[in-house]
Amino acid sequence: MSAGLHNLLMQFGGPQEWIIIVIVVVVLFFGVKKIPELARTFGKAGAEYEKAKMEAKRELQQLKSSGNVGREKLEEIAESLGINYTNKNDDELRAAIEVELNKTKK
Repeated sequence: MSAGLHNLLMQFGGPQEWIIIVIVVVVLFFGVKKIPELARTFGKAGAEYEKAKMEAKRELQQLKSSGNVGREKLEEIAESLGINYTNKNDDELRAAIEVELNKTKK
């Protein structure tokens, strides 16, 4: 069964064909007039995410310079970066925040 599905998918070609298929499906589903609105919405969401990450980084730098960071503030920063903090102690949470912030620099 799996080999048959794989062979069927391989007949449709490479990634360029899949991009075209996805574009056609999006146009059919949303219509031509909605696509610019969707693009703006995705752009705004991306900008808000980047803004939240920059704010979290700035807050973390301020808290580092002041010394002790409370658990609530760490959880708030982790939540803004999309980090699961439920099973992490403070040190693990700080490390996860650092990793996420350094990942965005590259």
